[in-house]
Amino acid sequence: MRQIYLDYAATTPVDPRVVKAMLPYFTKKYGNSMSLHSFGQEAAGALEESRRIVADFIHATPEEIIFTSSATESNNLVMKGLASVYGKKKNHIIISKIEHDCVLESARYLAGQGFTLTELPVDSMGFVNLGELEKAITDNTLVVSIIHGNNEIGTIQDIGAIGAICRKHNVLFHTDASQSFGKVEINVSKIPVDLLTASSHKIYGPKGVGMLYVRKGVIIDPLLHGGGHEWGKRSSTSNIAGIVGFAKACEICQTEMKTEHKRLTVLRDMLINGILKTIKGTHLNGPHGDKRLSNNANISFQSIEGESLILELDFHGIAGSTGSACSSKNLQPSHVLTAIGLNHQEAHGSLRLSVGRFTTKEDIAYTIPVLSKAVSKLREISPLSYGRTL
Repeated sequence: MRQIYLDYAATTPVDPRVVKAMLPYFTKKYGNSMSLHSFGQEAAGALEESRRIVADFIHATPEEIIFTSSATESNNLVMKGLASVYGKKKNHIIISKIEHDCVLESARYLAGQGFTLTELPVDSMGFVNLGELEKAITDNTLVVSIIHGNNEIGTIQDIGAIGAICRKHNVLFHTDASQSFGKVEINVSKIPVDLLTASSHKIYGPKGVGMLYVRKGVIIDPLLHGGGHEWGKRSSTSNIAGIVGFAKACEICQTEMKTEHKRLTVLRDMLINGILKTIKGTHLNGPHGDKRLSNNANISFQSIEGESLILELDFHGIAGSTGSACSSKNLQPSHVLTAIGLNHQEAHGSLRLSVGRFTTKEDIAYTIPVLSKAVSKLREISPLSYGRTL
């Protein structure tokens, strides 16, 4: 059976060039980067060279990069680390209603500890209203955290404009760039962002490695205490192989990002337009064009149950998702889709397909008719069958 992976937003396969770069650090260059002997110093050298590469990719300085185990850890470190340092002076947090769960739940946890939380609504395309954001800021606001590229509907926020508003009011600005990192250019020397999160496994690097950019002068308390790794902000023996792989993945993106962006955009639009033209009762969730991540397609299917559609596609060798992979087993409708105005039935009938580095036009051409047949089959047996009223 043909195997077609269209769930790159959930995770990506590790690029063979990344695997090659990592291999020596499993068996030959295995030192602890904190050790003083030559094995340790070799590992420390690889760690700092990787830090330089990742920093260069976003035009930061190496001292502003903290390596973590994941975007989830990075986002928790931001919210809780800032709260620990500044919480006695400022205890108001602003996020959007379409944040990834790790930001949403971290902020709600802090709300349970006495912080004031504002969750900004978004419009039908998933955009934050900049005027409403500015109105929400008070003298007590500590941090604004708005996701850059949404993991479910692909909306790309104007983080330059958001950062400018935060800078105007002397408020810290954090963005989760896990989905946009490696797809669009990010230059922290030009964008007024104070903290930024990224993840290795979204850009064809290994799982288990994340990054947090912390602008010089911003102070955060660590979540993990111990030997003082990562400038004392994240104690734990450094995952040298993983970090080397992350850096190699950044190098590849640096070289290929512009070309790949164009290629993915063609595939994305081929997929979206093919579905909308071929299958009746469909609707694109999120924006069109360059305000959408180049690899993201999120479609609602009338009178369809999303999980059934995923299983039907998987039977034909096609992998997709009903939303965020972190909550794909949650029976509740996506908080992102309900935030943009979908009712529960529409949200449950949505499918996220995301293309990537190894997707071809032939894959898309195969997927559309298979999807069309799957939708027809499920509508025939559904009590909410398309065109029938109950």
